[in-house]
Amino acid sequence: MAEAIGFKFTEEMSGFISPRPAGYRDGYEEGAAAERSCAFRLTIRTDDVEAFVDSAAREAEARGYVEAAMIGGRRRVESGRFNLFVDTEDRNCKRMLYRLFVRDGDEEPMTLSGFKEVQATPGANIWQDTTTLYVNLFRGHLEADDEPNGEILASGILTLSASDLARQLTTMRAFGGTVTERMGAFETFGSFFAGSLWSVYRPRLMPKMTSFEREIPLYTTEGVEDAEESRHEFGTEDRLGLSMLRFQREASEDVILIIHGLTTSSDMFIMPEHYNLVQYLLDHGFGDVWTLDFRMSNRYCYNLRRHRYTMDDVALFDMPAAIAKLRSVVGEHKRIHVICHCLGSVGFMMSLFGGAVSGIHSVITNSVSLTPHVPRWSEFKLALAPFLCDYLLGVEYVNPSWRRQPGISLGKALAWMVSQFHRECRHPECHMLSFMWGAGFPALYRHENLHEATHRRGGDLYGGTSVHYYRHVHAMVRADNTAVKYDPSDPTYDALPDNYLSDAAAIETPVLFLTGEQNRVFRDSNIRAYQHLESIVPGRHQLHVAPGYGHQDVFMGKDVARDIFPPLLDFLREQSARPADRP
Repeated sequence: MAEAIGFKFTEEMSGFISPRPAGYRDGYEEGAAAERSCAFRLTIRTDDVEAFVDSAAREAEARGYVEAAMIGGRRRVESGRFNLFVDTEDRNCKRMLYRLFVRDGDEEPMTLSGFKEVQATPGANIWQDTTTLYVNLFRGHLEADDEPNGEILASGILTLSASDLARQLTTMRAFGGTVTERMGAFETFGSFFAGSLWSVYRPRLMPKMTSFEREIPLYTTEGVEDAEESRHEFGTEDRLGLSMLRFQREASEDVILIIHGLTTSSDMFIMPEHYNLVQYLLDHGFGDVWTLDFRMSNRYCYNLRRHRYTMDDVALFDMPAAIAKLRSVVGEHKRIHVICHCLGSVGFMMSLFGGAVSGIHSVITNSVSLTPHVPRWSEFKLALAPFLCDYLLGVEYVNPSWRRQPGISLGKALAWMVSQFHRECRHPECHMLSFMWGAGFPALYRHENLHEATHRRGGDLYGGTSVHYYRHVHAMVRADNTAVKYDPSDPTYDALPDNYLSDAAAIETPVLFLTGEQNRVFRDSNIRAYQHLESIVPGRHQLHVAPGYGHQDVFMGKDVARDIFPPLLDFLREQSARPADRP
């Protein structure tokens, strides 16, 4: 057998990190301002270059040191790994991974974990991609699978300068075998490196995608333990079939109903990859929790055709029918608390303030309710998208999973175009969600707040939707950011008010208005709603702004049980202590 030929080189990178920033770029800028430098010098080594380039992991040993004040100065790398051009779910994106185990000045274990991401987009910068390392400093020695639950001590960016690269090239060495074999090792490594860059950045018409491999069962309830589960179906007056899931641990005078937003479902509250809302409520004394799947749920097909449903339909038909069904099961005298999100929140609050439902003991509404306020880019999309989809492109609905569909389609081409402008991650579903809602990279949430499994299964957690709801939201934005009826001339909705805030003083149900501080979908909508109602009925309602959170991660983030749920629990306990309003 031929002798294996090894290969090694030395890499030096430097930059800045900062404790608990909003993201890698913020960590770099805050660290630079505070002079919190971070650097490393590593020798990357493999004893068999042929086996290295042929393996899927392409893993090599990393030796050297990390230097940062946060770890007590220059500290030796006890164990380190480097992975070169690892494939991702997106065939147009590859990563270089670094995992360095060190100990600080007090001999406490720490992990410096980082990645470089090379991805083909318009205006792609190969130099920037291959010389920019995004890093997190964790407490303890963590493997990749442990990171979502690990404690991040700092984040930031390290870079490689042109002079650093020049020095790095002079350190490349092959060892073992003959001179000819060592020269062949140089060719093997160089060909692989250049070929990998070409495979990412070469021109192409329609890049292929790997198929989505589901790691968490679709529509699973395995995220809720120690509760009796039951499904309760009901119909609406406009003849749609809807349902609720009930999770009951014990008899309770307080019943909680949780309502999702557009394109999501009950699944967002029972996710098994993190401590979810339903499980949290059951574990903290609320033993009877329900989740509603109304006409916007991706568990139904109602959004996968060109319809003319509006928020008025939700307010008049879905919410009253759901409350009636719930009361028929639990009894008329229970205290009903509602937790609602996004357009499910708008629909329920319209139903409550429009008089279609009554006797609700308390409400927690997230992100938006009766005063929709969106970014400028979202206003443009709300105005233009319905016309483009219905009359120009001729698509029935917009689907976040378009890009993974087999074959060729207009939707797949559109999704590919969207991904060209979203470099913040490698998940095309995430790119489409940012295109469909809000303004940002990403728009719906902050990546740092999500469990990676949640990020990967965006195509399951969010579904497709027709765009007529956009028209109603746009009408509300144009009506001085106020929840109004879509078509006041339609007699179908005569039971509802033209302006849902017109009788706000008469609604005695206490409301906790919740929103993420960095909401890029509905901005400060719930802050405006609270301020408006506070001017009408001072002291009746409450407001909570969650620092470091956006729109969707308030319920779907990996750390919501720690960061979000406690003030919600306090509000529910406070309201459950009040006597029931119903006789």
